[in-house]
Amino acid sequence: MGDIFVVVEHRQGEVRDITYEMLFKAGQLCREYSHNLTAIILAGQNESFLDDIAPKADRVIVYEDERLNNFSGELYREILNVLIEEHRPFLTLMGHTSWGMDLGPALCAKTGYPLATDCVDIMVENDRPVVIRQIFSGKVFSRVSFKESEGYLVSVRPGSFLPEEVEARKGEVIKNELPADLPVPRKNFVEFVDTAAGDVDISQADFLLSIGRGVGEEDNIEALKELAEIMGGTLSCSRPIVDKNWLPKYHQVGTSGKSVKPKVYLAFGISGAFQHVAGITGAGTVIAVNKDKKAPIFRVADYGVVDDLFNVVNALKEKLKA
Repeated sequence: MGDIFVVVEHRQGEVRDITYEMLFKAGQLCREYSHNLTAIILAGQNESFLDDIAPKADRVIVYEDERLNNFSGELYREILNVLIEEHRPFLTLMGHTSWGMDLGPALCAKTGYPLATDCVDIMVENDRPVVIRQIFSGKVFSRVSFKESEGYLVSVRPGSFLPEEVEARKGEVIKNELPADLPVPRKNFVEFVDTAAGDVDISQADFLLSIGRGVGEEDNIEALKELAEIMGGTLSCSRPIVDKNWLPKYHQVGTSGKSVKPKVYLAFGISGAFQHVAGITGAGTVIAVNKDKKAPIFRVADYGVVDDLFNVVNALKEKLKA
């Protein structure tokens, strides 16, 4: 029996969804393989999030210090290295986010534990983790195993698991003092800028009509805007539309935009790259329109139409105006 560590991710006083997703998956693994689930909270004074995390873990190890008010990869690396040396966890999970992409490789180098990044599933076979990753822009799933090691590190892609299904646990709380010999970080947090803020809050919309690269030209967006208005929906988009400056950043859905939970998500010309799909895991019904029948978006869609998106747009307008 060993531990599975989950590194709690938070921002501006709130626990991020990726934390609950990791707790859910870690809970499954602990139940199947008789491990203990330990959540690690590194936070500022009076910001330990215990009420949110304690019922979802067997044990919560907490460090509270003003130096941890904001994420610091250097401090996290040193603190987690001490914990890993002391507890020798079987598996340590962190989000494949800006946090995890900074922390994971550094912790791998510090501990000597092997690291698998951007994983969408985790299993255990022959007492070693086996992870699933997507390659070739999400068109192929790869199965990755580890060489034998005392412990393993995995970063989890946001949106891979369902956080609302986390089971209740006891949550023994252990509060620790920071190690006395922590180095002075070479990087300092300056400010957090929410680039997705704007006049429209797509995260609150019940119906989103979303457009992607398949729209072709900027002038074609007007037709989609008109359809969104007729249907009483809010216009959103994938990253290529924002990269081309065709719509403001606050319309973007995905890991570098916003996660959304509409009752209906209607996607026109969106291929379905994992960064985008991660942002729509909370959607009630996903309807995809794409002329490429092999587009990854169809793997997550409840309904799909293989056709030129403008044929569908025009047909809908005719029906709705009739």
